[in-house]
Amino acid sequence: MKYRITALLLIFCIVSCSFSRFFIYAGFEFNRNYIAAKLCENRSRPWLHCNGHCYLMKKLKQADEKQAANEREAQKNLVQETYFQAPGQVKFFTHVIMVLAIPNNRIQLPQGHGTIFQPPQLG
Repeated sequence: MKYRITALLLIFCIVSCSFSRFFIYAGFEFNRNYIAAKLCENRSRPWLHCNGHCYLMKKLKQADEKQAANEREAQKNLVQETYFQAPGQVKFFTHVIMVLAIPNNRIQLPQGHGTIFQPPQLG
């Protein structure tokens, strides 16, 4: 039971990271009136008909920047974990570098000279 709860919690965390834009849109739709009245940057200029879209765009941009920063940080940590273990010692982990075994299945062409492939006759 403990493993099932842990697995469901991890799945929820992964899904919530993947659907962060959806959660931002849903939060905007549920709180549209409050955002338009209190948080909108253009609430003093009603002729722009912003209705909180400026706030929504700002939140989406922040989410994209946060996701990009997290990806850069994860890649930086992975490189540091791979290359900078100890002075003078380089250690590679198997989850970073995977050696692929490529089978040597080559097609063998016939070695004898056949009558099909002949140079063109001039004359």
